[in-house]
Amino acid sequence: MSNPELTQDEIRQADRNIRRRKWLAIMFVAPLLLFIFVTFVAPIGTMLYRSFYHPTVAELIPDTLTQLDEWSEESGDLPPPAALNAFAVELQALAAERLSGKLAEEVNRGYPGASSLIKSTARAVRRVDLAELQSSGGQLVLDANKKWSDVNVWRAMKKSGSVFKDDFYLTALDLERSPQGEIIQRDTQIYLDLYWKSLKIAFYITVLTAIIGFPLAWYLANAPSRIANTLMIFVLLPFWTSLLVRTTAWIALLQTNGVVNSILMSLHITDEPLEMLYTQFATVIAMTHILMPFMILPLYSVMKGIDPSYFRAALSLGAKPIPAFIRIYMPMTIPGLSAGALLVFIISIGYYITPALVGGTDGQMISNIIAFHMQSSNNWELAAALGSLLLLLITLLYWLYDRLVGISNLKLG
Repeated sequence: MSNPELTQDEIRQADRNIRRRKWLAIMFVAPLLLFIFVTFVAPIGTMLYRSFYHPTVAELIPDTLTQLDEWSEESGDLPPPAALNAFAVELQALAAERLSGKLAEEVNRGYPGASSLIKSTARAVRRVDLAELQSSGGQLVLDANKKWSDVNVWRAMKKSGSVFKDDFYLTALDLERSPQGEIIQRDTQIYLDLYWKSLKIAFYITVLTAIIGFPLAWYLANAPSRIANTLMIFVLLPFWTSLLVRTTAWIALLQTNGVVNSILMSLHITDEPLEMLYTQFATVIAMTHILMPFMILPLYSVMKGIDPSYFRAALSLGAKPIPAFIRIYMPMTIPGLSAGALLVFIISIGYYITPALVGGTDGQMISNIIAFHMQSSNNWELAAALGSLLLLLITLLYWLYDRLVGISNLKLG
């Protein structure tokens, strides 16, 4: 209820002040929301959309696809002359605009060998008069190459003309459709193995950072302030150093004539250089070093808040140091350990630069294949499908983490 002592003008003024503060708060938050939308929401939304939306072929040969819609693939007969004629006319136009290679690239994904077939036919029909091409009923296309008599070529072209498709997700899961439309496993398993290898590498990195970072974080939390502050500078130093510089330093250390091999050979530990660079070992070691602060800082923040009297009380009651540390101290560090493990695991599973520089073929991760399809093969749709599955995998892992060891499930007494 409103205060009866306030006049109507005062109430209206108070309402205007409240609305003004709300709009002021929105104005302060709007730049952040716009930044998040432009740099996070929009790119991810575009990636998800591109993974199943692919209008390239439909834009290149719309008339041909319209004619092929009336053609029954199961009949085993070639498309009608109207479809062949429409394709000949559109292929000539594409050749004149130098777009026939794009069509060849798209159809070749569904029918290997279609690339050279379409390109050679485009060169042949480009020199033909348009009136003669239209009157041929598409026979010029069939005469250009005997492969056009294969019904599977036209099936692949019709299939590639679909605007919305799940083919890229099937490929990302090492699956494909048979000529009968059934989903079957591909002969070569590429992407699932890469996902599994990425998970293993991320797990190794997480375990190593936890093993190395836990005692260091404990020492920082219990050391005198002067020593702890000095060591904390070294922990934070990687954030002030370029990632490329740190990765290049590991190349100098691990290469055949690098520092590590030189020391091992000078001490007669090995007679010949060890192959450490461009391996999975190099990826794990370099990324462990790079991601170490992400494990130490959450652990340190939690350990700093633990009352040391708990541990001393356990010792005073007769507990031995190691059992007391394991049963009393370590459970209280679980929030920091789980937070650090989550940070390291999620960051490492999608890392790109370090595996690309030091991993070689053996140390490549799924992010490197996504970058390859984006930059080299220009198969953005497959890259988007791989990225979408990676996003789904990370989201699922985070959900499992929250269900199993989330903060809401931690019982600290």
